[in-house]
Amino acid sequence: MRVAFQGEPGAFSEEAIWRYWQRWMRQDLVSVQPGASGGVEVRPLPCATVEEVFRAVQEGGAELGVVPVENSYAGSINETSDFLRSFPLYVRGEVILPVRHCLLALPGQRLEEIRRVYSHPQALAQCSDFIRRHALEAVAAADTAGSARFIREQGLAGAGAIAGGRAAEIYGLEILAGGIEDRPDNQTRFFVIGREPLRFAGPAKTTLIMGTAHRPGALYTCLGAFARRGINLTRLESRPSRARPWEYIFYVDCEGHVDDPVLAEALAELGQLTTYLKVLGSFPPDR
Repeated sequence: MRVAFQGEPGAFSEEAIWRYWQRWMRQDLVSVQPGASGGVEVRPLPCATVEEVFRAVQEGGAELGVVPVENSYAGSINETSDFLRSFPLYVRGEVILPVRHCLLALPGQRLEEIRRVYSHPQALAQCSDFIRRHALEAVAAADTAGSARFIREQGLAGAGAIAGGRAAEIYGLEILAGGIEDRPDNQTRFFVIGREPLRFAGPAKTTLIMGTAHRPGALYTCLGAFARRGINLTRLESRPSRARPWEYIFYVDCEGHVDDPVLAEALAELGQLTTYLKVLGSFPPDR
């Protein structure tokens, strides 16, 4: 079973695959591959970009994909939000992963010798205090583990990579400092995407995208469809619609399953109130 992720082996997205496997994927196998069992081998499929993850799933190169959605302190990953809208795929699950960043460097390097640090922009943002405190030049790269591989392959002295501890083992680097994230409760939320919606019973979250009319009270009226029925929203975020300047769409996560009568009734009402509505799927909450 191929599961696509953005980055190199050792990336946090790959770690999210294993976390999802341990908690949910054994049950997910039945709906992804009829007749499959928990003995199916999971094969992470590295992709250069988040867009490639979406394409791999859409075109059948992978059964599932794992993509980062938001970080508890650095905020949302906008490109993931945009691809969720543009690709005809479903959200089948979520993974909330504690993120512990490390400063990695070539063997024999000392922390005071490091002048430049490479990593994904999100990781750099999550470690901004450490970077500033040590007067490091931050260089944005495609991903965390890829930065570690780059340091090793180029033999870059005086440079480090911010990545997970597993990347140090994979690429033969040393950990000069661990737990360098600004907040010890730093977490990243990932979505598991697939070509079909997940069928399951039990507690659920549902995620959707909606557009509202450009008039006073339009968003308020749409949110009332949830409020009047006592449906709790766990996320509400706006993104440019890309249709016209200064026009926005909204990403909504709420508690409940699309097949629950109360939520189904709310979605039916939203269908009459919104200018655009895309239900991405229901899935078991990670916590």
